[in-house]
Amino acid sequence: MFAVLKTGGKQYKVRPGDVLRVEKLAAAAGDTVQFNQVLMLGGSAPVLGAPVVDGAAVQAVVIDQIKGEKVIHFVKRRRKHSSKRTKGHRQKLTLLRITNILEDGAGTTDAKAAVGAGSGGLKQAPAGIGAVANPVAEQKLIAQGRPLTEG
Repeated sequence: MFAVLKTGGKQYKVRPGDVLRVEKLAAAAGDTVQFNQVLMLGGSAPVLGAPVVDGAAVQAVVIDQIKGEKVIHFVKRRRKHSSKRTKGHRQKLTLLRITNILEDGAGTTDAKAAVGAGSGGLKQAPAGIGAVANPVAEQKLIAQGRPLTEG
């Protein structure tokens, strides 16, 4: 049996026992994480999601938090202008071992949801006030004494 899951803007075809490198997740080594965005389940009776398969999940154990290979970007500008620039980057990754593929019953497990390390979401607004996507704009509106929501 295999599954196609989505995480970090990418899709991965996985089987139990596979080792996978994905975008950094907010989990420590040894934690069990669960991916709820399963796009397809394969095997004797394949199931396609529209867009995800309801109740399906993939569970994995975090092996380690690692860094990817160094990517060097070199920029050389026009002739007669001796300017050049070198930029480097190492992507932060999470190393996982797939342990289980659940066809149903994903909501009943106690595994931690696989959430990216950089996803903060919206700030929590005070009671009775709608959420504002920009906290700086929210502070300016409060200072001016204007309501946070339109209406």
